Amino acid sequence: MAGGRKAPPPFVCHVLDLLAPLGPVEARAMFGGWGLSLDGRTFALIAGEELYFKVDGENRPAYQAQGRQPFAPYPNQPHRTMGYYPPPAEALEEPETLLPWARDALAVALRAAVKKPGPRRG
Repeated sequence: MAGGRKAPPPFVCHVLDLLAPLGPVEARAMFGGWGLSLDGRTFALIAGEELYFKVDGENRPAYQAQGRQPFAPYPNQPHRTMGYYPPPAEALEEPETLLPWARDALAVALRAAVKKPGPRRG
């Protein structure tokens, strides 16, 4: 790819295809995985062959009700998790099943952006 960016692997391309109805979702290589963003807001991660969506107190219960576990990036420290959960496995089969989970994750990213304080002036 231009500018030295590495091409996404097949699984990342598959997820991007499923998420296409949301708009121009971008995949960026980061920390050995991929970050997915729309309009500059990261709402999902891909680690290996697993997709994780951003969660907060509003959408986390839906993942927990499905028995999903949070992203734990350090295999030797499973208690250290991040605010990302995988959608149900069947959600990766077609956009209609995946998009509601993705839209909720986008809403989390928007809420997080609103909560962040702006730069201090003075």
